[in-house]
Amino acid sequence: MKSLLVTVVCLLCLGCSFDASPSLAFLLTANDESAAVKSVSEGDQAPDFSLSSQDGSQVSLQEYRGKWVVLYFYPKDFTQGCTIEAHSFQKDEAQYKLKNTIVLGVSLDSSDSHKQFCAKEGLNFKLLADESAEVATRYGSVMDFQGKRYAARNTFIVDPSGVVRKIYRDVNPSGHSKEVLSALSDLQRAKA
Repeated sequence: MKSLLVTVVCLLCLGCSFDASPSLAFLLTANDESAAVKSVSEGDQAPDFSLSSQDGSQVSLQEYRGKWVVLYFYPKDFTQGCTIEAHSFQKDEAQYKLKNTIVLGVSLDSSDSHKQFCAKEGLNFKLLADESAEVATRYGSVMDFQGKRYAARNTFIVDPSGVVRKIYRDVNPSGHSKEVLSALSDLQRAKA
């Protein structure tokens, strides 16, 4: 019975819950301030990086200068919360294009895992492999769970000049894309 309880708790913490409701959102991310050092703040220049995507190509933040970027970190491919979040971004892809915005997902999974995840779930935006957790660490988006590291569920909106304009920490995957689209509209109106 004890091992069953431990297994259920493990699955919940990885976003595999049967219900991705807000009441479980606290289980999906690191709530301990020491576990998620907030190294990037709104108004900071977004740290550049180069990571492999699901197709094996290198993607850098710098190459998207002139566009808005939604950079979202998520714990694990093939888990329920992460799948819900990815499908939301995919469903809203046309709205992001209208807003001159690119969506980039980052986890500590491999490019091969991302390739399989994209194929299974019909995703066509870039998922980036940060297997060393270097980028997630620079963005204060790493959490530890039972001795393993995962990307914490955080989202950064980066403007066309490379400045972080909005940060979401401890994201609830349900409805998050709509929340980001609304913020993008506000940010773009303010910048016009």
